[in-house]
Amino acid sequence: MSLKHKIAVFASGYGSNFEAIANAALAGEIPAEVVLFVCDKAEARACQIAEQMNIPMFVFSAKEYASKAEYESAIVERCNEAGVELICLAGYMRIVGETLLNAYSGQIINLHPALLPSFKGAKAIEQAFEYGVKIFGATIHYVDESLDGGKIIAQRAVEYDGDCLEEITAMVHKVEHQLYIETIKKILDK
Repeated sequence: MSLKHKIAVFASGYGSNFEAIANAALAGEIPAEVVLFVCDKAEARACQIAEQMNIPMFVFSAKEYASKAEYESAIVERCNEAGVELICLAGYMRIVGETLLNAYSGQIINLHPALLPSFKGAKAIEQAFEYGVKIFGATIHYVDESLDGGKIIAQRAVEYDGDCLEEITAMVHKVEHQLYIETIKKILDK
């Protein structure tokens, strides 16, 4: 039996990737336990998932803090208390700042719904769709101070020649879930 690593997952919305990671941890597909869920939107569906799965949560509103450094210090404190070894961003819609980057340098990964370096930032699938690309995909990368610019860990492509945004979005999300689990496992098995 392999050692279970302690991971935190950050999300801001629906939480399908968070749910996939948490379920993979419970099923033993990854050698990890999700010891903390961090969210910046109390109304996010992801919070309901964490609650149903009895995963400890830190939910905050950035407006309640004087600065990014202040709320990131609170996050770092919670991560340290939980013994977090790896932070997995899964639809966390805030740019990670220097406080969190300094505390967890090289230990923060992000899932992006496009083949980086193309289509950085929010709404990447929509951007790629509007541009008319025929190869979509997902990228897992280390988080640094740049927007979606950290070192790429893994990518997977999805060919699509249709005209339905919802269809390609669903296809990309399916790939995201698989790729993120595989990548987390590879990182933790090192």
